[in-house]
Amino acid sequence: MPKLLKDRRLYVIFGITLIAVMGVASLAPAFPKIAKTLDLSEAKVGLLISFFTFPGIFLAPIAGILADRFGRKTVLVPSLFLFAIAGFACFFTRDFNLLLLFRFFQGIGAASLGSLNVTLIGDFFKGKDRPTAMGYNASALSLYTATYPLVGGILAGIAWYYPFLLPILAIPIGLVVISGIQEPEIQQNPDFLNYLKKAWKSILKKEVIGLFSLSILTFVLLYGAFLTYMPFLLDQKFSLKPQQIGLFITLSSLATAITATQVGKLTHRFGSKTLLKVAFFLYLLVMIIIPSINNLYVYAIPVIMFGTAQALNIPSLQTMLASLAPDNQRAIFMSTNGMVLRIGQTIGPPIIGIGYAFAKIQGAYYLGAIVAAIAIIVVFATLNKN
Repeated sequence: MPKLLKDRRLYVIFGITLIAVMGVASLAPAFPKIAKTLDLSEAKVGLLISFFTFPGIFLAPIAGILADRFGRKTVLVPSLFLFAIAGFACFFTRDFNLLLLFRFFQGIGAASLGSLNVTLIGDFFKGKDRPTAMGYNASALSLYTATYPLVGGILAGIAWYYPFLLPILAIPIGLVVISGIQEPEIQQNPDFLNYLKKAWKSILKKEVIGLFSLSILTFVLLYGAFLTYMPFLLDQKFSLKPQQIGLFITLSSLATAITATQVGKLTHRFGSKTLLKVAFFLYLLVMIIIPSINNLYVYAIPVIMFGTAQALNIPSLQTMLASLAPDNQRAIFMSTNGMVLRIGQTIGPPIIGIGYAFAKIQGAYYLGAIVAAIAIIVVFATLNKN
């Protein structure tokens, strides 16, 4: 076993990641059933994602500032407990408006989780260990996102609200965070205004703005084209049940998990920028070919390609951001990235929905292809050579 995988802190981070990706991945296979049971349109069901991700747009950078000033665990633990309580409350409601309200509060709890987990990787691991740890975390994330759709699909097969049993897992993870890791030792800037001024100056660098832009575009593709409209494609074109839809999302996540274990080696050989180029070219190809596929088994090919692109993209982007961030600004860097990716998650379903409104599934994915092409331009225009 590699030495890095013997570090207990890494497994605590994996636990935080377990919760960070639960909010959407476990629910996506249930979308068609929710729409039919509650008599909702596809676009309205997409609000279950948007209401969940919206709070992170505003709260993620605030959480980063608090984590830089008062400690990572001070923010993480209450966030995990709120995620559990609000998410579990969704299980008991059958009113869609109340469901959206609980999803909003669950999103408040989730706002810091997806950024502070990688902040801790940046805090604890240096040098060559950092991209390797990012890759391992992406692999763990993908295993979770591979498992959640399968579990969520099975639970949704019982009743559409059963996937909301899962958030309660955040309670034991919060207890593990309390006792399982020590607070990272970060030299604080005693002048808060000076800290904000320096952080703002660092964030406005061309490379950082480029990486934030790529985060937005990545999650427009993931949450719009893939997680929201792929279940409807599989339902309408192949008449698949929630459990079967979950298997296809799982297949993509498995491809991500396998590829992500090699990201450390690939980064050392080719560099993060090259991996990002390859990832967005794969996204573009996937968006172009998906609408023309009429064979269910052939459909597995672009699903695997999408998962591979995710593995090359996310850890590379996070590694570059963590490396550009000073130690005492890392939480605000990663949390600002959390904010912008929440923007992508929130606007992804309605943006791709514009294409769907004009030309159904074909329009949704061709609009996704335009988003991927824009991302390729951003990579070449803003990121310096490694």
